Amino acid sequence: MKYDTNLKRRFCAGLIDYFIIYGIAFFLIFLLGKPDVDGTYHLNGWPALVPILFWLIFTVGFEVFLGGTLGNSIVSLKVLPVNGLQRNLTFGESLKRHLMDPIDMFLFGLVAIIVIGNTEKRQRLGDMWGKTVVVRTNQLTQKID
Repeated sequence: MKYDTNLKRRFCAGLIDYFIIYGIAFFLIFLLGKPDVDGTYHLNGWPALVPILFWLIFTVGFEVFLGGTLGNSIVSLKVLPVNGLQRNLTFGESLKRHLMDPIDMFLFGLVAIIVIGNTEKRQRLGDMWGKTVVVRTNQLTQKID
């Protein structure tokens, strides 16, 4: 199978997902946080886990249980295991993918763009570590190798 970079779609999907994640995180920080003397809000203790749990559910949980993040679904992309099986990712595969997001998305995704453009299966670092590939949903009738 020929792998497409899907760069525009992948960029849009990431933009959608992280716009929502950051928006909710900021909302939660203002809702649950306490302002300091300068008016800067901080989350301490257990409340600090709430934005992290939201991120985990919104990215990993959606991929595992719904088959993709909201952004990927909107732009017609699907993340599959590199072995070609057409199934939802496992928790471990998805977690590995998304733990690399800060590196892949550094400088507005420049790291991911460079890596995607220079790998045979058009994978970013998170995809390589999680052993996954990103394909268009209209390619799902073909076996992914």
